[in-house]
Amino acid sequence: MTIQSLPGILRFGSISEPLWIEFDRRIGYHSMDNTHYHRSYEFFYLYSGERKFFIRDSVYPIEAGDLILVNSNDVHRTSELSQPNHERVVLHYDLPFFEGLTQEETELLLAPFSSAHPIIKFNLQERMQLELLFESLLRELSECPPGYQLHIRNMAIELLLFTARHTQKRKALPNIELTPVQRKVTDIIRHINQHFREPLHLGDLSEQFYISKGHLCRVFKEVTGFGFSQYINITRIKEAEHLLRETGLSITEVSERCGFENFSHFGKVFKELSGLSPRAYRKLEQS
Repeated sequence: MTIQSLPGILRFGSISEPLWIEFDRRIGYHSMDNTHYHRSYEFFYLYSGERKFFIRDSVYPIEAGDLILVNSNDVHRTSELSQPNHERVVLHYDLPFFEGLTQEETELLLAPFSSAHPIIKFNLQERMQLELLFESLLRELSECPPGYQLHIRNMAIELLLFTARHTQKRKALPNIELTPVQRKVTDIIRHINQHFREPLHLGDLSEQFYISKGHLCRVFKEVTGFGFSQYINITRIKEAEHLLRETGLSITEVSERCGFENFSHFGKVFKELSGLSPRAYRKLEQS
């Protein structure tokens, strides 16, 4: 089996299940059009083409053969570069997937996701080994022979184990050289991540970072794929979800602690990004 012989789309599971897999062959330019963070651990492999990948507070150009590891709740987004077509396979692992494994085994498999370097570039031999694992998984998903679900789950663990062993052996990567514009945006993102509980206004940040409001909005979108206000809202709602899950604070207190100056605006933004009202979200998480 070759990757070219696969259907253009393959799916396994869903976002609400412990393991969720997507294979896509995308023709033409494509950028994610929605905000993106989730509790699952994301394993993103680019088979062909090239992409721009924003994660945490940095943007990376990625090419065929690159593996991107997205930690739980990391804000991330992909968008196009100069080459339009691409093929990628994405696995999402939620914590229930690891039930039945020991704590030591789970920690080993998840360790690569907490690396300071979310991008792994393999040599040719390593890439061939990894793609053999993917091809075994995708063949089963395409043909669905008896017991294919068991094989897919086993291969999903094999992929994590291969990566965990690789990351233990590899040397620290050199720092990726950022352009002046990327450095400026990275500084602004880090400021937002540290001060999202405080008022954050476009005019204030444009003065603080010596950049016009219009230029700040434009380059922020170009580098991250997110609008300036959109990114602030995502950062605040991520924290609100955490407080609703882990504390007994009232919803009004959660809104205030996350930097929202208007309670009704908090409720509107929360539902827009989470799909539920704050009250319904807390009830669901506590059930």
